[in-house]
Amino acid sequence: MSVVLNTDKAEGRAADELTIGLINNMPDAALEATEQQFTSLLDASSGRMPVRLRLFALPDVPRGDAGRQRLELLYSDIGELWKSSLDGLIVTGAEPCAADLRDEPYWASLMHVLEWTEDNAVSAVWSCLAAHAVALRLFGIRRRRSAEKCSGVFSCAKVGTHPLTEGMPARFLVPHSRFNGLPEDEIGAAGFTVLARSPEAGVDMFVKEGTSPHLFVQGHPEYDTYTLLREYRRDIRRFLRGELETYPGMPRGYFDEVSAAHFRGFREQALADRSEDTFKRFWASCPEPVLSNHWRSSATRLYKNWLSLLAMRKMALAATELSLELNDGRRDSRQAFQQ
Repeated sequence: MSVVLNTDKAEGRAADELTIGLINNMPDAALEATEQQFTSLLDASSGRMPVRLRLFALPDVPRGDAGRQRLELLYSDIGELWKSSLDGLIVTGAEPCAADLRDEPYWASLMHVLEWTEDNAVSAVWSCLAAHAVALRLFGIRRRRSAEKCSGVFSCAKVGTHPLTEGMPARFLVPHSRFNGLPEDEIGAAGFTVLARSPEAGVDMFVKEGTSPHLFVQGHPEYDTYTLLREYRRDIRRFLRGELETYPGMPRGYFDEVSAAHFRGFREQALADRSEDTFKRFWASCPEPVLSNHWRSSATRLYKNWLSLLAMRKMALAATELSLELNDGRRDSRQAFQQ
């Protein structure tokens, strides 16, 4: 593996490796899966490039006992981020609790992270809700709630050319899983560059240019093969327990026709008998869906491009520092000679 998880929470940093931070804001049930998804994707994308991954968490994200124990075991305190030296940062979304993102308990901490990336010129990938929060903070762009959840695997088209999408096909697949989205007209008016869009899912990716570009992703290229299935199952159970008012829509472009027909049949059973027992009976008899990860290659290419940009920037900074040191050395030598 090229990616090493920095479980000792130390700052250790070799000259030839990239150090990437991951701020994992996902709920307890998805905490470990999210770690694995990004670790696997970075490993597939890095090739022979050594990458060290450091885990961080915002202290204001609600956690249960299991989540807090995992954070204590593997994660660095967010205070360690402010004095760390990272080459890049990934910030995940979170399960929303408030209608206005500024009312989320972690809003202030997340904005502190944004300020830190800007002050230290650290390139960041902002995923889903994190992307929405930054767009709101920087340009007042409010996300809009859809009538139904945008869930499934969608075909996205590249827009123009950009180093982050170099080598990706003209059209590629990306999982999406969200109720809210950002309007493209406001994204463009704010000066962002749209990198990919889907007729069904809207803008998939956009970027804020600068010395250290910030990538905003409304989809989830990091998802593994079964993530959407787990989320669909979770939402069905929430409906059956009365936590959701309407039955969740089936993820689009994800199931084979046999599995889709089976899920459509269960929907009728669930609407007729809304109980946890119905779910247990159904899942016990449900055949294993035939699923494929058709988005992996494009996701790998996206993150390979990002890591390559980080590596080139690191080399350029090292060359600049070396040049300054050599110039300082020559000046000291001349002064010594003159004396």
